[in-house]
Amino acid sequence: MNHGGHCQDESTSCSGNYVSNLCSGSASRRCCLPSASSGQCSDIGGKCQDDHLYCTGSYVTGKCSGDATNRCCTSHHIGGTDQSICDNIKVISRDTWGATRPTHVTTLNHPVHLFFVHHTEGRTCHNEAECASVLKGVQNYHMNSRDWSDIAYSFLVGEDGHVYEGRGWKTVGSHTLGCNDVSLAASMIGDFNDMLPNAAALSAVKRLITCGVEIARLRTDYSLFGHRDVRDTDCPGNALYKNMSSWTHFHLHGPGCPKLT
Repeated sequence: MNHGGHCQDESTSCSGNYVSNLCSGSASRRCCLPSASSGQCSDIGGKCQDDHLYCTGSYVTGKCSGDATNRCCTSHHIGGTDQSICDNIKVISRDTWGATRPTHVTTLNHPVHLFFVHHTEGRTCHNEAECASVLKGVQNYHMNSRDWSDIAYSFLVGEDGHVYEGRGWKTVGSHTLGCNDVSLAASMIGDFNDMLPNAAALSAVKRLITCGVEIARLRTDYSLFGHRDVRDTDCPGNALYKNMSSWTHFHLHGPGCPKLT
């Protein structure tokens, strides 16, 4: 490691800040950076964290060491310094909704050029408690019935207008067979064959995609598809898929994906 930290199990106390995806081995092994690395962030009343997590105030760059996504979250909004579309998305972390730890993690190479939209096909949810219950059920099915390493999707979106962290920006998913190594995916929580997600959910997923471009997880010339464009499925539902045709970067025909993973 060249970040001034050391790898250890995340259950062990860290005197500084944990940063993800810098350590090999178990998914629970993370890089513990010394507290001095976050001094500039602390000086302005902030805390270093992965920038895909929700920040109550504003993110400021250049105050935290380690991964480029390890940024300083301040408790107040700082007009004009580092505002972005990402700051206007409430992302509910895995820890907050009670996710089970993955059995295996494969790092996704960025930026990817494909984004897929799915739906979960079950009930909708309208607050964090309802959505957490749905997500736990989806993750349990994916891990115990499908024998996948984790919940399949990068993110999921509820009718409460919140984005729920699945595998996140940095990890290869199990959402779109043949395309997982070169794509990200969001699944709308609910069944959207006969109805659309509400306005809050639609706005959230569009802002999530824009955020992916802004933080260089998704290419600026990305292509947007529904799950049905590459598999024999109704997903993401007839009503939602029809609506997607008006979204930026939407494509009717499925991409040629290089690997069957």
